[in-house]
Amino acid sequence: MKLKYILTFLIIFVTVYSCEQRSNHKQKPLQPIMEKKEVVYQVFTRLFGNTKTTNKPWGTIEENGVGKFVDFSDKALAEIKDLGITHIWYTGVPHHALIRDYSAYEISNDDPDVVKGRAGSPYAVKDYYNVNPDLAIDPSKRLEEFKELIQRTHNAGMKVIIDIVPNHVARNYEGITNPEGVKDFGASDDTSKEYDVNNNFYYIPGEVFKVPQWQDGYLPLGGDENSLADSKFEEVPAKWTGNGSRLAQPHVNDWYETVKINYGVRPDGTKDFEELPDEYRNKDYKVHYEFWKDKTLPDSWYKFKDITQYWLDFGVDGFRFDMAEMVPVEFWSFLNSNIKIKNPDAFLLAEVYNPDLYRDYISQGKMDYLYDKVELYDSIKHIMKGYGWTDHIPVVQKGMADIEHHMLHFLENHDEQRIASPDFVGNAQLGKPAMVVSATISTSPTMIYFGQEVGEPAAEDAGFGKPTRTSIFDYIGVPHHQRWVNNKEFDGGQLSDEEKNLRDFYKRLLNFTIQSEALMGEYQEIHFYNKEKTEGYDHRVLSYVRWSDTEKLIIITNFDSLNNYSFKLKVPEDIITKWDLNEGVYPLTETLYAAVNTNMSVRNGQGQIQVELQPLQSYIFKVEK
Repeated sequence: MKLKYILTFLIIFVTVYSCEQRSNHKQKPLQPIMEKKEVVYQVFTRLFGNTKTTNKPWGTIEENGVGKFVDFSDKALAEIKDLGITHIWYTGVPHHALIRDYSAYEISNDDPDVVKGRAGSPYAVKDYYNVNPDLAIDPSKRLEEFKELIQRTHNAGMKVIIDIVPNHVARNYEGITNPEGVKDFGASDDTSKEYDVNNNFYYIPGEVFKVPQWQDGYLPLGGDENSLADSKFEEVPAKWTGNGSRLAQPHVNDWYETVKINYGVRPDGTKDFEELPDEYRNKDYKVHYEFWKDKTLPDSWYKFKDITQYWLDFGVDGFRFDMAEMVPVEFWSFLNSNIKIKNPDAFLLAEVYNPDLYRDYISQGKMDYLYDKVELYDSIKHIMKGYGWTDHIPVVQKGMADIEHHMLHFLENHDEQRIASPDFVGNAQLGKPAMVVSATISTSPTMIYFGQEVGEPAAEDAGFGKPTRTSIFDYIGVPHHQRWVNNKEFDGGQLSDEEKNLRDFYKRLLNFTIQSEALMGEYQEIHFYNKEKTEGYDHRVLSYVRWSDTEKLIIITNFDSLNNYSFKLKVPEDIITKWDLNEGVYPLTETLYAAVNTNMSVRNGQGQIQVELQPLQSYIFKVEK
């Protein structure tokens, strides 16, 4: 136990130091442009409406089933909207490599030796101008069916986000429905050169691609027979692999199913394009657009600009950019300014994991939002698992103060373990205090992953995908979510009482966040003040305040799953002054469950509230004046 405490203090020290170091490079806080919070519902599109429960490892689409665009019915979308959702991220929509014969629709078959799983990775895109044929009732009309889904989503009052993966494409990229004049990636490349500024790919001249040497019992399709599963894939010359491997035979742990896109970065890392002047950090997207408008740029830049423009015209409202930090920030300035010129309200979310790059990709790259994984998510995960202290969270928020609005919060997504998985915490209830903090501590958007709201544990061995994460590579069912789907009634009819109550918690919390003005206003932690001055206050408890001109909130949460806490929470004098409160007693309304309505007394300039916290309980108190 002493070792855990020592490690905890070391983590706090490192976190504080790293935040202070980054603060040396901060700019003026970037202010939110929305009036209310946004909430993103990430849904793996092919799994959402699947009602089959066979769940055979490496099962075929006939055995394990697949969901369709039409499964997002008006009823389903209304229920998602009522959960407190403003945007749906339909994950896995662009046509990616998969193992099923669609040759009747003029789609070439994909080789299992360069496809992960049977249903394929959504991040090995095969055709950017079309959508996954698995998702359509009639594959010949798959674009029409997706357009109808976009319209239904808009009619339900939500916006649509899809994936764009600029760092890499599938090895067998083949656009069969390109708009007139659009050439495929690599169609005009000079393959005799490792690098050319206008090549879309990097090459290994004189070498032939070889599939990885399969290890640890892995075989494509789980060893099932397939005429193309012969440990061969024709690619001459070999190309660099998506994660940057320059081996003609990539390792089995490389992104061997993909090839890396060339943006004009030479193999030695130098750039074949004009770099963005540092003063552009504080300039808006219109100025960035003008900077690039008349410049001659690498061909890949224009290809992805055309792709995003196509989908904006199609009705899509925004994009989630995969592995954005593997692509030059100048390209993002170019791409995102072009997107914003067309649709100033487009929602642009990027996967960036290096905190030292956050401010570059926001200010220079013109991203709206980045994943807040390495800072807030990782801190909260440690607390949920029992060895982290809530002391980390105010430190993280202080270090992010200038960009807090741009750091999207989540507890689950397709890359992360499910909360209810034994490898995380094994109990979805332990996510409740974490979710309150994640959703209310900043002005940033919140994201949840489908099934999170009913405690999905991802217990299935899907084949390529293993338990703890819902597989994105296999045809599989999602059992807890399927109980909510209830044979496509979308009414939760098969949920247990505990699952219904969990979903009700998410619904109450998320709907409060998208209506609250205070959550788009000011933040101040009162945690350390109470640790110092309040008897009975503990490092498993966290408290902070949020406020606007019209709403004052006091938020208290207990991460402890075993212990109650009783104490008199103190609201510091400077906050009482900022809130313009006089001496006296102020009613407090609890906004989540109305579980307790109490009072705050203000004496000698300090507020005091008697708090009784049950295990995993949270309060969001609204001060009534």
